[in-house]
Parts: sequence; C-alpha cells; structure tokens
Amino acid sequence: MPNNTNISEANTPLWFTRLRRFVDAGTTALNVMGTLLIIAIMVLVNGDVIGRGAFNTPISGVPEMVSMSIVAIVFLQIPQTFRMGRVTRSEALLGWLGKRFKSAHAFVEMIFATAAFALIAVLLHASGPLFVKSWVRGTYEGTIGDFTAPIWPVKLVILIGCTALLVQLALDALGAGFKIRAAKGPRI
Repeated sequence: MPNNTNISEANTPLWFTRLRRFVDAGTTALNVMGTLLIIAIMVLVNGDVIGRGAFNTPISGVPEMVSMSIVAIVFLQIPQTFRMGRVTRSEALLGWLGKRFKSAHAFVEMIFATAAFALIAVLLHASGPLFVKSWVRGTYEGTIGDFTAPIWPVKLVILIGCTALLVQLALDALGAGFKIRAAKGPRI
C-alpha cells in the first residue's frame, strides 16, 4: 500500500490496521470483478469479430455491452487504483515534502484525501437518484427487437464503486492523521 508505507504498525492503532485489511480485501474483490469483466468483454468482442468475419453472424448488442461495461470496470477498479497509489497526481511536491517534512507531507495527503472524499460524495449523491430512476422506470440500452439490457446494474456498480472509494479515502485521511501525530513525536 504505497499510500500508507510511512505508517508504522507501532504508530497505528490495532483497530485501524484490522479495519484497513478488511476494507482492502473488499476493494481487491471489486478489482477482481472488474478484471473478470474485462476478460468477458474481450471474449465477447473477439467472438463478435470472428462471427462477423467467418460466419457473417455478429453477436447482437456488443457495442451496448461494451459501453456499459467500460463504466462498470472503471468504478469497480478505481478504489483499488487509489489504494495502490496509482491515481494520477504530481509527485514532485509530495516527494520533496516527504524527504524533508514528513508531517507536511502527511498534511498534504490528508487534504488531498479530504478533497477527493468531498468530490466523490457529491458524485455518489448525484448517482443515487439516477439508479432509482433506472430501476423504477426499467430503463434499458439497445434496440427493441434486436438487443436490450437494463442499465440499473451499471448504476448500482457506480454506487458500489463510489462507496468503496469513499471508504478508502476516509481511511487514507485517517492514516495521514496518524502520520502527523507520529511525526510530532510521543506525547508526554
């Protein structure tokens, strides 16, 4: 966990370490589901290409399934991407701070996690009604008579991915707080 490599077990409460492991296992499971979805889409696209070229019989709904799957894959894998420190950001300032001022580095990490938490919370809040609307109305993607698929599963994956990312961000902000406390030294 690159985001948390500076938190030593001695400076971190046991409850936090256990909670982090539990949440990380859930995040890893979501990531695996995203990877399996990528493999399924690859098989589907290849089957469609082979069906078109060799047998002149394409698979119905491949473009719709691919477009919906891309959204699902992003939201299934973004919590793990954040957890592993792979979200795009500038490391120049953070690297310099990390070498010279550990508490300032941790403070910037906490600000980043808190701001990202607020942004994802807004996204989650806005996505909730869209899920309900797609569920209640039975909204679908595709063309009647050829291929249709409900869109509520993708909207549900967005909610799950946002929630998992919010938990990761909260843990990261809390972990940064532990780093700040550890950098100040032991309390007397």
